Amino acid sequence: MTNTTDSKQPLHTATTITTDTMSQTHSLDLLLQRIRQCTCCAAQLPFPPRPVVRASHSARLLVIGQAPGTKVQASGIPWDDASGKRLREWLQLTPEQFYNEAEIAIIPMGLCYPGKGKSGDLPPRPECAPLWHSALLGQLPQLQHILLIGQYAQNYYLPKEFLQQHPTLTDRIRHWRDVPKPFFVLPHPSPRNQLWLKKNPWFEAEVVPALRHVINAANGSQPLHRTTAI
Repeated sequence: MTNTTDSKQPLHTATTITTDTMSQTHSLDLLLQRIRQCTCCAAQLPFPPRPVVRASHSARLLVIGQAPGTKVQASGIPWDDASGKRLREWLQLTPEQFYNEAEIAIIPMGLCYPGKGKSGDLPPRPECAPLWHSALLGQLPQLQHILLIGQYAQNYYLPKEFLQQHPTLTDRIRHWRDVPKPFFVLPHPSPRNQLWLKKNPWFEAEVVPALRHVINAANGSQPLHRTTAI
């Protein structure tokens, strides 16, 4: 994956849509269509497959979480639950800003609801990320920041050396400054993690403000909620 974090160009500097841009957009549309029709692990799912993913060629922020819950499975809208509400509070974004596909891509580790386990939902299905993530990332050339939410995304994307040095989620988040760019690590904003948040008040006091700064600064370009039409 190409690291575009150091790019100083704003997201929407083009004044015309080039042939290459149209071709890339068409390719992404076809890819998203294939993903949304995926039935790879249908036999292992409790409901008919409903892959939940959002992406656009111009997106500069990517949110990688775990897998949809039952509410998102029903609505088809990612982070359309209590976890999403808290995440948007951390990011200091309204729903309109958060769901602006031109700016924010949302690609969970597992694209469909995996089912219920003994304590909470099952882990994301292991087929999704190897099957689709690389192709999707290849269609997102403007990415500047990637949020890795929860241990599954972090274990998949962070370098092995970093994971060995910081084996626990808490340790990774405490050392967020050392996380290789373009990644930014977060705990899952689920209500189930309320105890973790209470035990680690430094997260909301220190990391959340830094997260907001990173998201809104975006290397000196315009804040996420201020888009310029092409």
